Amino acid sequence: MQVPLQITMQGFEHSAALEADIRLHAQKLERFHPRVVSCRVTVEEMRRHHRQGRQFSVRIDLRVPGDEIVVNLDHAEDVHVAVRDAFDSARRQLEETIRERRGDVKEHAAPQHGTVARLFAADGCGFIRADDGHELYFSRENVVSPSFERLAPGTAVQFIEELAAEGPQAKRVSAGKHKGS
Repeated sequence: MQVPLQITMQGFEHSAALEADIRLHAQKLERFHPRVVSCRVTVEEMRRHHRQGRQFSVRIDLRVPGDEIVVNLDHAEDVHVAVRDAFDSARRQLEETIRERRGDVKEHAAPQHGTVARLFAADGCGFIRADDGHELYFSRENVVSPSFERLAPGTAVQFIEELAAEGPQAKRVSAGKHKGS
């Protein structure tokens, strides 16, 4: 880390064991991103509630070149569990930031719109006519909502076109969704 780790404990007595635990978790974060600029951790005991016991809040402010990751975790009863969960969240966010920078984030296909052209109920399949006029095969397993049995020719649908071994097919077919909704 370019800036030394900053640890603040508020509302309860300083704990060397807790500080060591935080330092260990912070060191592990550097394994995921070697250029961590700074990390500030604030652990606070919130007001005690006579029925719920001790409640802790953990905030982590983590800076890496080009990004800032902030984690807020509230209402954990065990301070060590709260710290662990907050650092786990920071690690997941850090990993996601790294994937985005590398371009590894999967882009989802945009849904297309059309209508059910033909159904073969006995075979559990049918064809959708897309808004651009081409037809796509779909099967019972590709219908999300409502059930396949409730579809009829002319039903407006939304779907994702994917290439299968047999050619383009409609996947994740949903009825009742169209361009204006």
